[in-house]
Order: sequence, then structure tokens, then C-alpha cells
Amino acid sequence: MDDKQLVGLSAARKIQDGMTVGLGTGSTANCFIEALAQRCRSENLRVTAVASSPISAIQASALGLPLVSLEQLSKLDVYVDGADEVAPDLTLLKGRGQDLVREKILARAAGQFWVLADRSKLVTRVGEKFPTPIEVWPFAWQLVQSQLKAEGIDSKLRIKESGVALTSAGTFVLDAQFPPFWEAAAINRFLNDLPGVVEHGIFLNLASLVLIATDGQVEERRRSNDA
Repeated sequence: MDDKQLVGLSAARKIQDGMTVGLGTGSTANCFIEALAQRCRSENLRVTAVASSPISAIQASALGLPLVSLEQLSKLDVYVDGADEVAPDLTLLKGRGQDLVREKILARAAGQFWVLADRSKLVTRVGEKFPTPIEVWPFAWQLVQSQLKAEGIDSKLRIKESGVALTSAGTFVLDAQFPPFWEAAAINRFLNDLPGVVEHGIFLNLASLVLIATDGQVEERRRSNDA
């Protein structure tokens, strides 16, 4: 069992009967979905799931997990997803995938947000390894890019082989390289106030628990006010 499978299994073991569970997107989240489905089959665990992306919904459905749509969701006990970077205060960088809007809605709505990671995701500050993804309205991307540039922030429109990368919400993504002196809280405020921005990859004060797998062991880190 590799570290992704181990951390996914560790999170699945924490799910309790009757919970409504948000399913993240990505390779590590996939391991959690598989482990959760296995528990449901072998232990008759009853859960209701909501997916953060069409890809996760397809996987969950194929494994027999009962799904509700985001529109039907009235409560969410826990949301489980991966992250691209995890800072010491558990601020996250997410969005190398492309479903930031749903992911942040679920992370904020959940009673608990559990993050699955390995030691390669640990950083001293968000943005240390990867640019900050910014979802923008297609008609506004150049205006947003110009406003970023005016603040000394370089950004690039995300492109795939087929052309401009589109999120499941139909938005574009700018990958922005903030200078190291920009703190996560300042980036969060700036992007929240920038017209044309739909969502961004700074997840501030949202993670309640981070499970970190290293060489077959899982470490748990909780936000200080959740300890």
C-alpha cells in the first residue's frame, strides 16, 4: 500500500455511520473514495456523498456510493480532499485541478474539512512551489491579468493541448506568481475583492485536520483552535 492509499484509508476509517461526506478530486481523493466505498460494502456503513467534480461523481457512482447533487445538499458533515501545498498554519494551496468553486463551497460548508497529503506537499508558505490558480470569467481574464500586473504579479492563462483550459463551471484559470512577501491572508483579501475573479486557490482557515502520510505512517495535524 502506497502513501496515497494509506492516507485515503486512514480518512475513510474516520467516517461514521449516517454522515454526509464531500468527495474531493484528484489521485489522493480517489484513494479515499475507493476506501470509503469498500467500508460501505464490507461494514454496511451508510453514508450520503456529494462530489466536488464530475470526475469524482462518476467514480463514486461506479463504486456504488449514494450521491446527492450540490443543489440538494442541506448539510455536510465532512469534506475530504487533497491539496497542492500545506503551510504550517494549515493554509492550503489548491487548484492545479480545475474545480475551485465547488471545492471551496464544500470546504466552507462542511462541519470538518480533512486534507489528505504526503510530506512533499508541506511548504513554509503557500505559493512556494506552485503559482496561485485564479478562476476568472472568460470575458474578464485580460482585465484581471492587467490588474495583477499593475500590482507586480505575473500570471499566465492556463492552456491545454486543445486550447484554453475550461473549468467545469466554464471559467478560465490564471496561474499567478505572487512575490514571496505577499502573505496568504493578503492574497486572499486582494483576490476576494478583485472584480472578474470567480474563485482562487488560497484556502485560508478552512482545513480542520491534515493527514500526512510518510513511509507507511500517518501523522495528524489540526488547526490550533480545533485541538
